[in-house]
Amino acid sequence: MRLLVLGGTEFVGRAVAEAALGRGWEVTVFHRGRHQPPAGVRSLHGDRTAPGGLAALRAAGPGGGWDAVVDTWSAAPRAVREAARLLRGRAGRYAYVSSRSVYAWPWPPGAAEDAPLVDGAADAGARDYAADKRGGELAAVDAFGAADSLLVRAGLILGPYENVGRLPWWLTRIARGGPVLAPGPRELPLQYIDARDLAGWLLGALERGLGGPYNLVSPPGHTTMGELLRACVSATGADAELRWTEPEAILAAGIEPWTELPVWVPPGGEMHDAVHRADVSRAVATGLVCRPVEETVADTWRWLSGLGGTGPRRSDRGRPGLDPRVEAKVLGLAGGVPGTTL
Repeated sequence: MRLLVLGGTEFVGRAVAEAALGRGWEVTVFHRGRHQPPAGVRSLHGDRTAPGGLAALRAAGPGGGWDAVVDTWSAAPRAVREAARLLRGRAGRYAYVSSRSVYAWPWPPGAAEDAPLVDGAADAGARDYAADKRGGELAAVDAFGAADSLLVRAGLILGPYENVGRLPWWLTRIARGGPVLAPGPRELPLQYIDARDLAGWLLGALERGLGGPYNLVSPPGHTTMGELLRACVSATGADAELRWTEPEAILAAGIEPWTELPVWVPPGGEMHDAVHRADVSRAVATGLVCRPVEETVADTWRWLSGLGGTGPRRSDRGRPGLDPRVEAKVLGLAGGVPGTTL
């Protein structure tokens, strides 16, 4: 297979490029040159947001084209439209890494791919994340048609190369040791997808000629909040005490779920049902396999440690994590429930 990755140097794009190389594919990455691409790829430079920014892509192509394209763009949909139109006739299939955010809120519990969608436009400028991703989907389908467009509606993505900072925050916080505010209940079910599992499923789907939308996240209950944080303790080897604290105490302190305590949202509300109860039966039926949480956490810590403990951050995303002073205050007020490092 001859694969073109638009991006290919960060997080999901990099995971896709590395996975394709591991399969023996011929891989080209088109990027701005800000980050070192994986060894073994063909590298093309350009900025798709600048006038003439696709020139290198326009002039290139192994033997006239590629078997497939993977695009992870998450800003103005018109950038997807322009790239997809340029590649129409020069690539066989177009895979767009979208998001479950394209579903209209509130997401029904157990929502499948036929749930209502937000509005979007293929020729739009940047609006908001959900509309931008939906516009990107429409741009891909407009250029390649429904059968040859693979729409990967990813949920929460974790793993090595993460540039949002959710799992890296938990790892660095737990590595500091001491009492850690652990948001309960510890048996709270979570859904996420390791970027490498996303990449493996995506490449297999391209090989099989799959098209259309797929929710891509682990099956419900793949892991729990307790298992995730215990894996962080184990991976870091830290002298940390997980103090499990009731959701009511956390919310009463004004702590924002998901952002200040990454990954976590309290049980029983529409947000938890939406984020961690997606129907992924279509992806599972087509080969999705998710590695254990312990492997995702350990590999992410190994990668993060190699960078000195500070990972890359996307400039278009907020900084996740809880102020240590707020954490200390909540632990002092609520007491927490003494946890375990095992």
